[in-house]
Amino acid sequence: MATEVTDYCSKHTNGIPTSMQDVWRWTVKSFKDADKMSSPLQGAWMVFLAEDRQAKRILEIGSYSGYSALAWYEGTKRTKADIILLELSPEMIAATRRTLDTYNLDDRVTLIEGPAQDSIATLTGTFEIVFVDANKDGYLGYVKAILDQNLLAPNGVIVCDNAPPPPPPTVFARGMTISTSANPELDNSVRPYWTECGKALQKFNEYVVNDPRVDVVMLPVFDGVSMIKLKMDASNYTGKSADGLGEGSANGSCNGGRVHANGATNGSGNAANGNMDAANGTAEGQGTASAVRQN
Repeated sequence: MATEVTDYCSKHTNGIPTSMQDVWRWTVKSFKDADKMSSPLQGAWMVFLAEDRQAKRILEIGSYSGYSALAWYEGTKRTKADIILLELSPEMIAATRRTLDTYNLDDRVTLIEGPAQDSIATLTGTFEIVFVDANKDGYLGYVKAILDQNLLAPNGVIVCDNAPPPPPPTVFARGMTISTSANPELDNSVRPYWTECGKALQKFNEYVVNDPRVDVVMLPVFDGVSMIKLKMDASNYTGKSADGLGEGSANGSCNGGRVHANGATNGSGNAANGNMDAANGTAEGQGTASAVRQN
């Protein structure tokens, strides 16, 4: 059923640009863990979000192959937004730079290499969109630092991607955020990894919903997306986090994974008619990441 729903939504969504289709297909062919990449449908949503919010500055934590950076770039052609990417993995840094160079994105996109927590500490100003799609045990620390440093614009939104899987349908770290028994069909070879991701996201979700500075809505789309904004009276809470929560990253071994793509297994943009009907390649496997990544 999940595949049919995704296909139906894709057929009734404006297609992604050819450049994004090309990066998506290249990533699928080049990386065994390409199911961590955003799907074509999610890419279309990101372009839509950036256009709708008229963002002038965007921060992305975890760039993977640069597909989502290209989505932000496409969605901010009118506002000419500055886009900052944070990435740790040498492999993904190289992949992202390939995308930036191929599509001449360097005029507005800056890639900062190194641990995201350290990079965030160097940032100034505010961002209308902050996209977090990195190692799941880092989410709590990243979002807390963004709020503590007042990096989120008053009208800004933090979007936390909780990782879309291939069918069967599960949400939130392959279902492991909900319960360790939520996805009995999850391959045992990756179950320990996703279990730790689920634990980390549970801690993060509890933190953010109890932080008095923000409002949050968690949506069961893709594999779970949390959208976080400042409360209207957030000035009363500047620098204050939820009691007893938010000190550093969640413990555990969920370190490697940009877990991104409701269908890096099924679906791709169809340039001919502007819809996203055809699957041109399938991502193989959900394998655990071999190195600690921001994506």
